[in-house]
Amino acid sequence: MPRSDRILMGPGPCNPYPEVVEAMIRPMLGHLDPEFVALLDETCDRLRQVFRTTNPLTLPLSGTGSAGMEAAFVNVVRPGDVAVVGVNGVFGERMAEVASRAGAEVVRVEADWGEPIDPERLLAAHPSPAVIAVVHAETSTGVRNDVESLGAGKGDALLLVDCVTSLAGIPVEVDGWGIDIAYSGTQKCLGVPPGLAPITVSERARERLVERPQSWYLDLNLLGRYTGSATGPRTYHHTAPISMVFALHAGLGAVLGEGLEDSWHRHAECGRLLQEGLHARGLRLFAKAGHRLPELTTVWVPDGIDEAKARRCLLERHGIEIGGGLGAFAGKVWRIGLMGHTARPRNVALFLAALDELLDT
Repeated sequence: MPRSDRILMGPGPCNPYPEVVEAMIRPMLGHLDPEFVALLDETCDRLRQVFRTTNPLTLPLSGTGSAGMEAAFVNVVRPGDVAVVGVNGVFGERMAEVASRAGAEVVRVEADWGEPIDPERLLAAHPSPAVIAVVHAETSTGVRNDVESLGAGKGDALLLVDCVTSLAGIPVEVDGWGIDIAYSGTQKCLGVPPGLAPITVSERARERLVERPQSWYLDLNLLGRYTGSATGPRTYHHTAPISMVFALHAGLGAVLGEGLEDSWHRHAECGRLLQEGLHARGLRLFAKAGHRLPELTTVWVPDGIDEAKARRCLLERHGIEIGGGLGAFAGKVWRIGLMGHTARPRNVALFLAALDELLDT
């Protein structure tokens, strides 16, 4: 089957929205062309709508979601600052690593993989942290961590949230939840190829930006002036990935055209259909009930099934790509994504039919 016909149901890139594919083959513009600058401004405005924020400093970073993570930490963490970090999967671990490299004293609040982090433990972990950081949707486990109560109890700390897998897939309320810094990635529920990291910074966090962060490329002070998110004239910073900004603009347009709440509902409905279908077939879900993501489902591999061989069979025979487990759960769980344009009931039906064939052989 041609690769263009594959159904991407892994934890990585989803199938892009048709509008995104069209946008990526637009004729190229210069990165200082007034038409591109206007489109970039509109992209930032669309990001504010999807993040549910009025933060002026909201923009697409040129880099993947991990660049968003690094930018979030290096711009607000000074050597010796205390950063409380929730760790219940790969990306919580990565947060702790990035905070440590930025010079923070990291206080880890851990939960078993598959379990959510108790927000009260995060709030009680240190009397005066500079930052409280957590992954909203832990891609490695399919678990949703509670964010809303953290904003209410954060005190003087900045609340820093990884929204890579949650943005446009489940509710994210940056202003309503008191989130100070949130970053995401384009390749999940936004339905855009990987390559940009949307980020938004509250005015409260903006007042605490490091004057000269370790990274020049990810310096939000400079990027704010470059993207028009800061007062004063625009200042050249780097050559933007023009076609990726076209793609993000189109993907955000698709989400907002559908309606953000409708996008949340579609992801929720597809996740429900998938998880009920897996349960009906006797498969056990990995993530704790009540905290399962609809857009990323983790399930234990049935006994007697060669995990890697099964995924290869799904890909080669049916053109369906799903992901395997990570860390201690490599070879033990599958990670099945229903994100962006891929989150369609027909894709759930196709996957479950292919799974039936696989389990019968």
